[in-house]
Amino acid sequence: MSKSEMLGAASLAAAITMTNLAFGADANNGRRLAYRWCEACHVVSATQTRPATDQAPPFATIARRPGFDAAKITLFLLDPHPKMPDMNLSRIEAGDLAAYIATLK
Repeated sequence: MSKSEMLGAASLAAAITMTNLAFGADANNGRRLAYRWCEACHVVSATQTRPATDQAPPFATIARRPGFDAAKITLFLLDPHPKMPDMNLSRIEAGDLAAYIATLK
């Protein structure tokens, strides 16, 4: 097996794992995590009027993006970008948070 084939197989395995985590995720726990970690920058629910910053998109906007995929959001949360704090989420917590975001479509 070539190096590129091994990398492809590993990527596929990771994607399948993340998809399985997203399907088995707990959106209620994700909501709790959103209020704890995310509401300072994002609007995380319909009852929240505005976040402390307007730099981060509301969760409902993220959920309605074309091609939204909870598994991709899970991966994104596990590797936060410079503008996001590192919340040290576990894979399960990231999946729960992604599942909660998906409920806001």
